[in-house]
Amino acid sequence: MADQLSRPTLHMQRTFNAPRGLLWAAWTRPEMVVAWLGPVEWPAVSVVQDLRVGGAYRACLKNTGDGSLLWQSGVYREIEEPSRLSFTFQWEGSHEDGEPVVTLVTVVFEELADGRTRMDFIHADLKSEESLAGHRHGWESTFGRLESWIATQGNQRE
Repeated sequence: MADQLSRPTLHMQRTFNAPRGLLWAAWTRPEMVVAWLGPVEWPAVSVVQDLRVGGAYRACLKNTGDGSLLWQSGVYREIEEPSRLSFTFQWEGSHEDGEPVVTLVTVVFEELADGRTRMDFIHADLKSEESLAGHRHGWESTFGRLESWIATQGNQRE
């Protein structure tokens, strides 16, 4: 296995038609996270968070086809409201990656002059190039779900 310094990193950037406060809330309030987390074929069914540095989170994704469950969890490393969130990420139990490894997710929210928000997303220390490709698919689908969820928020914006 490659050492942590040479593991692949996924970097994605996306602009959302929403104020930064709404994006921050979407990532930090469990009742909002559960509405968009997970790819289309693996939507979240449970999210719990202890939102503080050193606090843990745990989420359960459920396959829309066979109903199987996939758990992920981690610990918050950085919380700089409303601009930066960093946390460890690890699959629990068996996964297509094989034995789980601890990875690091960092999300930076930049408020744009037109009221939109640019999200800079980094998922570092992935296990392999195959894992990178799988996580790219998963996060792209997840962020599509986040974009759709934001569109339903209308006048509930922060």
